[in-house]
Amino acid sequence: MQMKSSFLPILFFSLLLVFSFPSPSHSVRCNPKDKKVLLKIKNDLGNPYHLASWDPNTDCCYWYVVKCDRKTNRINALTVFQANISGQIPAAVGDLPFLETLQFHHITNLTGTIPPTIAKLTNLKMLRLSFTNLSGPIPEFLSQLKNLTLLELNYNQFTGTIPPSLSELPNLLTIYLDRNKLTGQIPESFGKFRGQIPSLYLSHNSLTGPVPKSLGNLNFTTLDFSRNKLEGDVSFLFGKNKEIQIIDLSRNTLQFDLSKVEFPESLTWLDLNHNRIFGRLPQGLKDLQLQNLNVSYNRLCGQIPQGGKLQSFDVYSYFHNKCLCGSPLPECK
Repeated sequence: MQMKSSFLPILFFSLLLVFSFPSPSHSVRCNPKDKKVLLKIKNDLGNPYHLASWDPNTDCCYWYVVKCDRKTNRINALTVFQANISGQIPAAVGDLPFLETLQFHHITNLTGTIPPTIAKLTNLKMLRLSFTNLSGPIPEFLSQLKNLTLLELNYNQFTGTIPPSLSELPNLLTIYLDRNKLTGQIPESFGKFRGQIPSLYLSHNSLTGPVPKSLGNLNFTTLDFSRNKLEGDVSFLFGKNKEIQIIDLSRNTLQFDLSKVEFPESLTWLDLNHNRIFGRLPQGLKDLQLQNLNVSYNRLCGQIPQGGKLQSFDVYSYFHNKCLCGSPLPECK
Protein backbone atom coordinates (compact mmCIF):
# COMPACT_ATOMS: atom_id res chain seq x y z
CA MET A 1 0.00 0.00 0.00
CA GLN A 2 2.86 2.34 0.82
CA MET A 3 4.56 1.61 -2.56
CA LYS A 4 1.39 2.41 -4.46
CA SER A 5 0.94 5.78 -2.76
CA SER A 6 4.55 6.80 -3.51
CA PHE A 7 4.23 5.68 -7.14
CA LEU A 8 1.27 7.95 -7.91
CA PRO A 9 3.14 11.30 -7.48
CA ILE A 10 5.96 10.00 -9.71
CA LEU A 11 3.47 8.96 -12.40
CA PHE A 12 1.71 12.31 -12.19
CA PHE A 13 5.01 14.22 -12.52
CA SER A 14 6.06 12.11 -15.52
CA LEU A 15 2.77 12.80 -17.31
CA LEU A 16 3.12 16.49 -16.54
CA LEU A 17 6.54 16.58 -18.19
CA VAL A 18 5.23 14.84 -21.32
CA PHE A 19 2.37 17.26 -21.80
CA SER A 20 4.48 20.33 -20.97
CA PHE A 21 6.53 20.00 -24.17
CA PRO A 22 4.88 20.70 -27.49
CA SER A 23 5.02 18.04 -30.11
CA PRO A 24 7.52 18.58 -32.96
CA SER A 25 4.75 19.54 -35.38
CA HIS A 26 3.80 22.52 -33.17
CA SER A 27 7.36 23.79 -32.64
CA VAL A 28 8.29 24.20 -36.33
CA ARG A 29 8.72 27.91 -37.11
CA CYS A 30 9.50 27.65 -40.81
CA ASN A 31 6.87 28.94 -43.21
CA PRO A 32 6.14 26.19 -45.79
CA LYS A 33 6.08 28.67 -48.68
CA ASP A 34 9.51 29.99 -47.72
CA LYS A 35 10.88 26.46 -47.33
CA LYS A 36 9.69 25.54 -50.82
CA VAL A 37 11.39 28.64 -52.30
CA LEU A 38 14.65 27.99 -50.45
CA LEU A 39 14.77 24.41 -51.68
CA LYS A 40 14.19 25.71 -55.23
CA ILE A 41 17.12 28.13 -54.76
CA LYS A 42 19.30 25.29 -53.50
CA ASN A 43 18.38 23.12 -56.46
CA ASP A 44 18.99 25.95 -58.97
CA LEU A 45 22.47 26.45 -57.49
CA GLY A 46 23.27 22.77 -58.02
CA ASN A 47 22.76 21.63 -54.41
CA PRO A 48 26.10 22.99 -53.19
CA TYR A 49 27.77 21.70 -50.04
CA HIS A 50 27.56 25.24 -48.62
CA LEU A 51 23.79 24.69 -48.27
CA ALA A 52 24.02 21.14 -46.89
CA SER A 53 22.02 22.13 -43.80
CA TRP A 54 19.03 22.91 -46.01
CA ASP A 55 17.38 19.59 -45.26
CA PRO A 56 13.67 19.44 -46.19
CA ASN A 57 13.04 17.38 -43.04
CA THR A 58 14.26 20.15 -40.72
CA ASP A 59 13.06 23.62 -39.73
CA CYS A 60 14.29 26.16 -42.31
CA CYS A 61 14.52 28.88 -39.65
CA TYR A 62 17.63 27.08 -38.39
CA TRP A 63 19.31 26.55 -41.74
CA TYR A 64 22.72 28.06 -42.50
CA VAL A 65 22.85 31.60 -44.03
CA VAL A 66 19.14 32.33 -43.52
CA LYS A 67 17.25 34.11 -40.75
CA CYS A 68 13.60 34.12 -39.71
CA ASP A 69 11.80 37.11 -38.28
CA ARG A 70 11.04 36.42 -34.62
CA LYS A 71 7.42 37.59 -34.89
CA THR A 72 6.33 36.48 -38.35
CA ASN A 73 8.70 33.50 -38.71
CA ARG A 74 9.17 34.49 -42.35
CA ILE A 75 12.62 34.40 -43.94
CA ASN A 76 13.99 37.95 -43.77
CA ALA A 77 17.69 37.41 -44.56
CA LEU A 78 19.61 35.32 -47.08
CA THR A 79 23.35 35.91 -46.68
CA VAL A 80 25.50 33.63 -48.83
CA PHE A 81 29.21 34.43 -48.56
CA GLN A 82 32.60 32.87 -49.34
CA ALA A 83 30.92 29.88 -50.90
CA ASN A 84 32.10 27.43 -53.53
CA ILE A 85 29.04 28.00 -55.70
CA SER A 86 28.83 28.21 -59.47
CA GLY A 87 25.99 29.50 -61.59
CA GLN A 88 23.65 32.45 -61.52
CA ILE A 89 21.53 34.09 -58.84
CA PRO A 90 18.30 32.06 -58.93
CA ALA A 91 15.18 33.95 -60.00
CA ALA A 92 13.43 32.31 -57.05
CA VAL A 93 15.05 34.78 -54.61
CA GLY A 94 12.29 37.16 -55.66
CA ASP A 95 9.74 34.80 -54.10
CA LEU A 96 10.85 35.53 -50.53
CA PRO A 97 8.56 38.55 -49.99
CA PHE A 98 9.70 39.31 -46.42
CA LEU A 99 13.39 39.48 -47.33
CA GLU A 100 15.17 42.53 -45.87
CA THR A 101 18.77 41.45 -46.52
CA LEU A 102 20.03 39.72 -49.65
CA GLN A 103 23.72 38.95 -49.93
CA PHE A 104 25.88 37.02 -52.37
CA HIS A 105 29.40 38.04 -51.34
CA HIS A 106 32.85 36.72 -52.25
CA ILE A 107 31.59 34.08 -54.69
CA THR A 108 33.87 34.30 -57.71
CA ASN A 109 32.03 31.64 -59.74
CA LEU A 110 28.72 33.49 -59.52
CA THR A 111 27.98 34.83 -63.01
CA GLY A 112 25.15 36.25 -65.09
CA THR A 113 23.07 39.36 -64.46
CA ILE A 114 20.96 40.64 -61.59
CA PRO A 115 17.61 38.83 -61.96
CA PRO A 116 14.56 41.09 -62.55
CA THR A 117 12.62 39.18 -59.88
CA ILE A 118 14.63 41.09 -57.23
CA ALA A 119 12.35 44.05 -58.02
CA LYS A 120 9.59 42.17 -56.15
CA LEU A 121 11.50 42.40 -52.86
CA THR A 122 9.90 45.64 -51.71
CA ASN A 123 10.96 45.10 -48.07
CA LEU A 124 14.63 44.85 -49.01
CA LYS A 125 16.94 47.13 -47.01
CA MET A 126 20.34 45.71 -47.86
CA LEU A 127 21.35 44.42 -51.29
CA ARG A 128 24.92 43.19 -51.28
CA LEU A 129 26.13 41.52 -54.49
CA SER A 130 29.88 41.98 -54.28
CA PHE A 131 33.18 40.22 -55.08
CA THR A 132 31.50 38.03 -57.71
CA ASN A 133 31.59 37.84 -61.51
CA LEU A 134 28.16 39.29 -62.11
CA SER A 135 28.00 41.25 -65.34
CA GLY A 136 25.67 43.20 -67.61
CA PRO A 137 24.18 46.59 -66.80
CA ILE A 138 23.16 47.84 -63.39
CA PRO A 139 19.39 47.50 -63.82
CA GLU A 140 16.93 50.39 -63.67
CA PHE A 141 14.49 48.29 -61.65
CA LEU A 142 16.63 48.69 -58.54
CA SER A 143 15.02 52.12 -58.13
CA GLN A 144 11.79 50.31 -57.19
CA LEU A 145 13.35 49.08 -53.93
CA LYS A 146 12.36 52.15 -51.93
CA ASN A 147 13.43 50.73 -48.56
CA LEU A 148 17.07 50.16 -49.57
CA THR A 149 19.62 51.67 -47.20
CA LEU A 150 22.67 49.87 -48.67
CA LEU A 151 23.36 49.14 -52.33
CA GLU A 152 26.64 47.28 -52.65
CA LEU A 153 27.55 46.13 -56.17
CA ASN A 154 31.32 46.53 -56.07
CA TYR A 155 34.07 44.18 -57.28
CA ASN A 156 32.06 42.80 -60.19
CA GLN A 157 32.05 43.03 -63.99
CA PHE A 158 29.13 45.42 -64.47
CA THR A 159 29.20 47.48 -67.65
CA GLY A 160 27.22 50.36 -69.14
CA THR A 161 26.15 53.57 -67.47
CA ILE A 162 24.97 54.31 -63.95
CA PRO A 163 21.14 54.45 -63.82
CA PRO A 164 20.06 58.03 -62.98
CA SER A 165 16.98 56.57 -61.26
CA LEU A 166 19.08 55.42 -58.28
CA SER A 167 18.65 58.96 -56.94
CA GLU A 168 14.95 58.14 -56.42
CA LEU A 169 15.81 55.78 -53.55
CA PRO A 170 14.88 57.87 -50.49
CA ASN A 171 16.60 55.85 -47.75
CA LEU A 172 20.00 55.07 -49.25
CA LEU A 173 22.93 55.64 -46.90
CA THR A 174 25.68 54.19 -49.08
CA ILE A 175 26.16 53.27 -52.75
CA TYR A 176 29.11 51.04 -53.68
CA LEU A 177 29.53 50.80 -57.46
CA ASP A 178 33.34 50.77 -57.37
CA ARG A 179 35.64 48.31 -59.16
CA ASN A 180 33.46 47.52 -62.13
CA LYS A 181 33.64 48.44 -65.81
CA LEU A 182 31.12 51.28 -65.79
CA THR A 183 31.29 53.97 -68.46
CA GLY A 184 29.59 57.27 -69.25
CA GLN A 185 29.13 60.19 -66.91
CA ILE A 186 28.11 60.46 -63.28
CA PRO A 187 24.34 61.12 -63.50
CA GLU A 188 23.20 64.72 -63.05
CA SER A 189 20.48 63.29 -60.80
CA PHE A 190 23.10 62.34 -58.20
CA GLY A 191 22.94 65.95 -57.10
CA LYS A 192 19.21 65.55 -56.43
CA PHE A 193 18.80 62.64 -54.03
CA ARG A 194 15.27 62.86 -52.65
CA GLY A 195 15.87 61.61 -49.12
CA GLN A 196 19.11 60.68 -47.42
CA ILE A 197 22.33 61.89 -49.05
CA PRO A 198 24.36 58.70 -49.48
CA SER A 199 28.09 58.18 -49.47
CA LEU A 200 29.16 57.53 -53.07
CA TYR A 201 31.86 55.02 -54.00
CA LEU A 202 32.40 55.07 -57.77
CA SER A 203 36.15 54.42 -58.01
CA HIS A 204 38.01 52.05 -60.34
CA ASN A 205 35.67 52.39 -63.30
CA SER A 206 35.94 54.18 -66.66
CA LEU A 207 33.63 57.11 -65.94
CA THR A 208 34.24 60.12 -68.17
CA GLY A 209 33.35 63.78 -68.57
CA PRO A 210 32.86 66.47 -65.94
CA VAL A 211 31.44 65.84 -62.48
CA PRO A 212 27.89 67.33 -62.55
CA LYS A 213 27.72 70.68 -60.76
CA SER A 214 24.47 69.57 -59.15
CA LEU A 215 26.55 67.51 -56.71
CA GLY A 216 27.75 70.76 -55.21
CA ASN A 217 24.22 71.44 -53.94
CA LEU A 218 24.29 68.50 -51.51
CA ASN A 219 26.17 67.77 -48.31
CA PHE A 220 27.86 64.46 -48.96
CA THR A 221 29.98 62.88 -46.22
CA THR A 222 32.06 60.62 -48.50
CA LEU A 223 32.89 60.86 -52.21
CA ASP A 224 35.29 58.41 -53.82
CA PHE A 225 35.61 59.04 -57.57
CA SER A 226 39.23 57.88 -57.85
CA ARG A 227 40.71 55.98 -60.79
CA ASN A 228 38.32 57.09 -63.49
CA LYS A 229 38.66 59.44 -66.47
CA LEU A 230 36.87 62.43 -65.02
CA GLU A 231 37.85 65.92 -66.13
CA GLY A 232 37.30 69.59 -65.42
CA ASP A 233 36.66 71.65 -62.31
CA VAL A 234 35.36 70.02 -59.11
CA SER A 235 36.05 72.88 -56.71
CA PHE A 236 32.29 73.17 -56.12
CA LEU A 237 32.43 69.92 -54.12
CA PHE A 238 34.22 71.84 -51.36
CA GLY A 239 33.18 74.84 -49.27
CA LYS A 240 33.28 76.11 -45.70
CA ASN A 241 29.69 75.09 -45.05
CA LYS A 242 29.95 71.54 -46.37
CA GLU A 243 30.02 68.45 -44.15
CA ILE A 244 32.23 66.26 -46.29
CA GLN A 245 34.71 64.10 -44.36
CA ILE A 246 36.36 61.94 -47.01
CA ILE A 247 37.04 62.92 -50.63
CA ASP A 248 39.19 60.90 -53.01
CA LEU A 249 39.50 62.28 -56.54
CA SER A 250 42.88 60.74 -57.35
CA ARG A 251 43.97 59.44 -60.75
CA ASN A 252 41.66 61.38 -63.00
CA THR A 253 42.35 64.34 -65.30
CA LEU A 254 40.77 67.04 -63.13
CA GLN A 255 41.97 70.60 -63.69
CA PHE A 256 41.23 73.58 -61.42
CA ASP A 257 42.90 76.22 -59.26
CA LEU A 258 43.30 74.86 -55.73
CA SER A 259 44.28 78.30 -54.38
CA LYS A 260 40.67 79.45 -54.30
CA VAL A 261 39.22 76.39 -52.59
CA GLU A 262 37.83 76.63 -49.07
CA PHE A 263 37.71 73.42 -47.06
CA PRO A 264 35.14 72.43 -44.42
CA GLU A 265 36.32 71.75 -40.88
CA SER A 266 34.86 68.25 -41.15
CA LEU A 267 37.40 67.13 -43.80
CA THR A 268 39.73 64.37 -42.56
CA TRP A 269 40.78 62.67 -45.82
CA LEU A 270 41.84 64.47 -49.01
CA ASP A 271 43.43 62.63 -51.94
CA LEU A 272 43.96 64.56 -55.18
CA ASN A 273 47.04 62.79 -56.56
CA HIS A 274 47.64 62.24 -60.29
CA ASN A 275 45.52 65.07 -61.74
CA ARG A 276 46.23 68.42 -63.41
CA ILE A 277 45.43 70.64 -60.44
CA PHE A 278 47.31 73.94 -60.31
CA GLY A 279 47.76 76.96 -58.00
CA ARG A 280 48.88 76.98 -54.35
CA LEU A 281 47.93 74.95 -51.33
CA PRO A 282 45.41 77.08 -49.37
CA GLN A 283 46.43 78.23 -45.90
CA GLY A 284 43.19 76.77 -44.57
CA LEU A 285 44.59 73.24 -44.99
CA LYS A 286 46.73 73.64 -41.86
CA ASP A 287 43.61 74.18 -39.74
CA LEU A 288 42.15 70.78 -40.58
CA GLN A 289 42.45 67.58 -38.55
CA LEU A 290 43.62 65.61 -41.56
CA GLN A 291 44.34 61.90 -41.23
CA ASN A 292 45.38 61.57 -44.87
CA LEU A 293 46.59 64.05 -47.49
CA ASN A 294 48.01 63.41 -50.95
CA VAL A 295 48.40 66.12 -53.61
CA SER A 296 51.32 64.52 -55.47
CA TYR A 297 51.60 64.39 -59.28
CA ASN A 298 49.86 67.68 -59.99
CA ARG A 299 50.93 71.17 -61.12
CA LEU A 300 50.96 72.91 -57.76
CA CYS A 301 53.39 75.68 -56.84
CA GLY A 302 54.50 77.79 -53.85
CA GLN A 303 55.26 77.07 -50.23
CA ILE A 304 53.47 74.32 -48.31
CA PRO A 305 51.62 76.08 -45.44
CA GLN A 306 53.52 75.58 -42.20
CA GLY A 307 51.63 74.34 -39.17
CA GLY A 308 48.85 72.00 -38.24
CA LYS A 309 49.32 68.48 -39.52
CA LEU A 310 50.76 69.33 -42.94
CA GLN A 311 54.36 68.58 -41.95
CA SER A 312 53.37 65.21 -40.48
CA PHE A 313 52.84 63.85 -44.00
CA ASP A 314 55.90 62.60 -45.85
CA VAL A 315 57.51 63.77 -49.09
CA TYR A 316 55.40 61.33 -51.12
CA SER A 317 52.25 63.28 -50.26
CA TYR A 318 53.61 66.34 -52.09
CA PHE A 319 56.22 65.32 -54.65
CA HIS A 320 56.04 65.55 -58.47
CA ASN A 321 54.48 68.99 -58.56
CA LYS A 322 55.56 72.00 -60.62
CA CYS A 323 57.25 74.01 -57.87
CA LEU A 324 55.92 73.10 -54.42
CA CYS A 325 58.48 73.74 -51.70
CA GLY A 326 58.93 73.93 -47.94
CA SER A 327 58.86 71.21 -45.29
CA PRO A 328 58.65 68.26 -45.83
CA LEU A 329 59.96 69.16 -49.32
CA PRO A 330 63.22 71.13 -49.81
CA GLU A 331 63.20 74.76 -48.71
CA CYS A 332 61.82 77.41 -51.02
CA LYS A 333 64.48 79.39 -52.93
